[in-house]
Amino acid sequence: MSKILVCPLSQVPDILRSHQPSHVITLLSPEYMIETPGGFPPERHLRVSVSDIVECMEGKVHPCDDHISAVLEFARGWDGKRPMLVHCWAGVSRSMAAAFSILCDRAWKGAEYRIAREIRARAPHASPNRLLVSLADAYLGRDGDMVKAVEAMSPPVFVEEGILVEFPLAEFGIEGR
Repeated sequence: MSKILVCPLSQVPDILRSHQPSHVITLLSPEYMIETPGGFPPERHLRVSVSDIVECMEGKVHPCDDHISAVLEFARGWDGKRPMLVHCWAGVSRSMAAAFSILCDRAWKGAEYRIAREIRARAPHASPNRLLVSLADAYLGRDGDMVKAVEAMSPPVFVEEGILVEFPLAEFGIEGR
């Protein structure tokens, strides 16, 4: 079944073993960036060095167009036959923004609110990074709908670290590629 898995960094080794994803996206600050896990093909591991911030801060890597375009272009190479794993430090902000962006890219224009509601239902802790979502919105030509959909989500439940969340594409009305 085609699905996107989102988790925190601490769960990556277990998820790699238990779910055997074909592709992995890592979104971490440069100082915490990991190497490709042993035995995993490096060409199927996208490492995005970006800080979890929404405005410029000295010493931090501000999310930019290159980050979101890399995520979306990499995800377009995923055939969906096995899961894709998306993770960040806590599995709450950057990874949820990336998963939301990938789901929107695969869905039709106008599905943004439905996808945001599904994310909230499956991940009460999700707090997609607003800047990454805004960049994806512009990249995909969604005219602010992705941003508005995330803003319409109910407030997240505060957690130190998220849990594994599964987003089966079929349940979003999206087919694998």
